[in-house]
Amino acid sequence: MKIICNREKLLAAFQIAAGIAPTRSPKEVLNNVKIDASEAGVILMATDLEAGIRLAVDEVNVVKPGRALFNVQRVGSILREASDELLTFETTENNLDIIGSHSEFHLPRSNPDEFPSVVEFAEDSYFEVSARLFKELVKRTIFATDNESTRYQLGGVLFEMDGEDITTVATDGRRLACMSGKGQSIGGFKNSGMSTIVPTRTLQLMDRSISEKDESVHIAARSNDILIRTNRCTIYSRLVEGRYPNWRQVMPSRENKTRIEGIVGPFLTAIRQASVVADQESRGVEFAFGNGSLVVAARAADVGQSRIEMPISYTGEEVKITMDYRFVSDFFKALDLEKSFAIEVRSNAEPALFSTDDGYTYVVMPMAKQ
Repeated sequence: MKIICNREKLLAAFQIAAGIAPTRSPKEVLNNVKIDASEAGVILMATDLEAGIRLAVDEVNVVKPGRALFNVQRVGSILREASDELLTFETTENNLDIIGSHSEFHLPRSNPDEFPSVVEFAEDSYFEVSARLFKELVKRTIFATDNESTRYQLGGVLFEMDGEDITTVATDGRRLACMSGKGQSIGGFKNSGMSTIVPTRTLQLMDRSISEKDESVHIAARSNDILIRTNRCTIYSRLVEGRYPNWRQVMPSRENKTRIEGIVGPFLTAIRQASVVADQESRGVEFAFGNGSLVVAARAADVGQSRIEMPISYTGEEVKITMDYRFVSDFFKALDLEKSFAIEVRSNAEPALFSTDDGYTYVVMPMAKQ
């Protein structure tokens, strides 16, 4: 094998692929990224046997087709530290040679035939969604997962795809994030009745893999695994075992609730200011809506207290609710600062319901008053 490539472009792709390779594994071959160079192009592959990635690399001149293994640590360090614009990678009988205009490295060669195969996307039946919407589906829910829970189902994001509808859900038992959008079923794809819980790590990898050139994402969910594809990337992953909690039962009723509308930026600023003196154990912050203003207040015995007031459009009777400021901030951080939203509350004994006009809902359980 012999290829000539732009160092920075290869580095960007290599770092994405290397993100799935295990740092420590009894199978040393997994500590590598496999490269397959052919006349059709160059593909990077990595796997930890639970998940795998196939990623195409742009602007590579394939002088001689072939395959090789790139050690994640050593080749990764060379790509980061070298100053050459172009690098030549060539395999000899015993070595992998990396040559630039100002540097050269000679590494022991490993056998690429020992590397396990990484599944390709060969499905005729799948769900198609725009790349932009896919990123929103992930961004607005993934933060609410709980990777430390003994309930393993909470360590992933639930995907529900039915007809033209796609919904992602995540919860840690104290808050729940839900995002819905539209796509299309290709080849008669059906996901109804399946518990498709995608690991957080897989979705983080997929989010990093989507480029500005990608227009759509294809999702093929099966009973035990999932395949996700863009123009240049395919990711395979086992699903989280078990059935997801009935999240629809958690959604509070909108009846008899007070609805307050606002813009993300000012609300997030007020929360950040008030939380400076919030109790770092309870993290409770009181929100008081009424008479044309919102008062965000926090108190900690050893730190002090804060009171931030800002105008809002709601002029009705005062409603108070105490919530974990981190949970409320997470909702706002997933949105643009200029985005409008609504919060529906009734009392400190019932959960608050946040929502936007583009299919995003978020439930936060109240806390006892401090």
